[in-house]
Amino acid sequence: MPKVSRKRKAVLEKHDLSKSYALEEAMSILKDVNTTSFDASVDLHVKLGVDPKKADQGIRGTVSLPNGTGKTKTVLVLCTPDKEQEAKDAGADHVGLDEYIAKIQQGWTDIDVVVAAPNVMAQLGKVGRILGPRGLMPNPKTGTVTPNVGDAVKDVKGGKISFRVDKFGIIHSSIGRVSFTPMQLAENAQELLTTLTKMKPSSAKGEYMRSIYVASTMSPSVKIDTKSIKV
Repeated sequence: MPKVSRKRKAVLEKHDLSKSYALEEAMSILKDVNTTSFDASVDLHVKLGVDPKKADQGIRGTVSLPNGTGKTKTVLVLCTPDKEQEAKDAGADHVGLDEYIAKIQQGWTDIDVVVAAPNVMAQLGKVGRILGPRGLMPNPKTGTVTPNVGDAVKDVKGGKISFRVDKFGIIHSSIGRVSFTPMQLAENAQELLTTLTKMKPSSAKGEYMRSIYVASTMSPSVKIDTKSIKV
């Protein structure tokens, strides 16, 4: 067995790994067991009772976190010249079309979100293989393909995040930073969990929300009692 450092051992003694905690209590414990010296991301991991291989159970969507994400996202808007000023006024970091498609083809992906106007989507086919695997490809379901590019930029900058179930039926999503208060983290988590509950497919059988864990970068995870979630 690998040797456990004294610091790690002290951290693990702060909470019972076999126990489930109420939402806000779990967030307090998470802050106690965090060992990073930087403002680490806090992530929620939700195991759902769905089969992602079935079209109607491939859970995917967006949610606006009430307390934001704690991170300023870099947004690229791909649009025609008539929409450029709208995007810039909304706070987009990069705005254009041909020059950015060329940059992406050369490997540039130094962005967090890509928003595209519907009338330029055909041109994005050139970079789909680059953006897709990185989760950057604009999609109507996440509100990133829209004629209202300014509103989309404001939503992203204001704390709107997208989520998608993976092949194991798990949603992984950032809900803030360790500098947030336990209440802020709990509120963000509750917003995401409420959204997921509303999205339960009618064809999903058995228990829907099977397990919920929260963890920060490099910290042990804390299990959340599913019964403590407001629905």
